[in-house]
Amino acid sequence: MFGIQLPVDIDTVHIAKPNLDIYYPKIIKMQNIPVQQNINDDIKKSVDEMIRKQGYFQNPNTTMWASYEVKTNERGILSINLVNDAYSGGAHGLTVMQGLTFDINTGMKYELKDLFKPNSNYQIILSDIVKKQIKARNIFLLGSFIGIKPNQDFYLADKALVLYFQLYELTSYAFGFPSFPISVYEIEDIIDQQSPLGKMIYL
Repeated sequence: MFGIQLPVDIDTVHIAKPNLDIYYPKIIKMQNIPVQQNINDDIKKSVDEMIRKQGYFQNPNTTMWASYEVKTNERGILSINLVNDAYSGGAHGLTVMQGLTFDINTGMKYELKDLFKPNSNYQIILSDIVKKQIKARNIFLLGSFIGIKPNQDFYLADKALVLYFQLYELTSYAFGFPSFPISVYEIEDIIDQQSPLGKMIYL
């Protein structure tokens, strides 16, 4: 059984440079300073990587804005989304989103595979659920849906695993980031009880 844990305190860091306006979260006031530093280092590394990939340094005409959303901050779990919007001309800019999920006790950053039991066939099971949601919601696809990736983008919110796709990855720009919420109880049999999903069920 997991002990009750309060949310972590979060401050907002602002980077303001020519054509660059970035807001991202920073964990503060944790008793375990090394873990706090590890989490903050991972967040900052992701922010820097998104800025680089969006072409800010390569193209002097690129204007960039970034913000974040806290999706879960309880039960020793922190799940956030970093959202980065870059514009360098054309009809509209390009926005990317990255989900980061941490255990605040250890500082571990989770990939999708870390949430499930070994040999659970999570990729096949989750792909089938997404496929059913695509059909039920009548989502127009740019091509055939062949399943989720092993490291599919995700975040955790409201006792659900939310899988999502980047712009143009699955459907047209007008649909934004196609997201597929999956209740933890729907996939309880394959969840690793020690993972953040396990905490959502058993605490």
